[in-house]
Amino acid sequence: MPRYLLSVFGEAEQTEFGGYSSHEEMVQAFADTGAFNDRLEREGALVFVDGLQPAITATTVDGQGERPLILDGPYLETKEHLGGFWVIDVADLDIALGLAGDASRACRGRVEVRPFHTQDTVSDLHRS
Repeated sequence: MPRYLLSVFGEAEQTEFGGYSSHEEMVQAFADTGAFNDRLEREGALVFVDGLQPAITATTVDGQGERPLILDGPYLETKEHLGGFWVIDVADLDIALGLAGDASRACRGRVEVRPFHTQDTVSDLHRS
């Protein structure tokens, strides 16, 4: 089955409650997201899930030169950042999109769906 990355994006500028307007909303979103994670696990779709520290904690490494260049901060300077993600294994894109809608509702954020390469897609790249 194909794998998909469901990426959750939110504002880079966080309040004391993360991207949520209140402590209550944050607690409820965490509970809803936990229930969604449990559902994915029960259905056999969950490969991996995790949340990320704020983008300001990132370190960017560019090893293309003679020596790696290490820079404090994220690779991209944006108003939004990747806050967390799921890796799921489902039959097709339609199922992944349906789950992304449920994930977005649970965590109260926008979710991008992106397929991982498969043997076929990599083979297609080599034929081009």
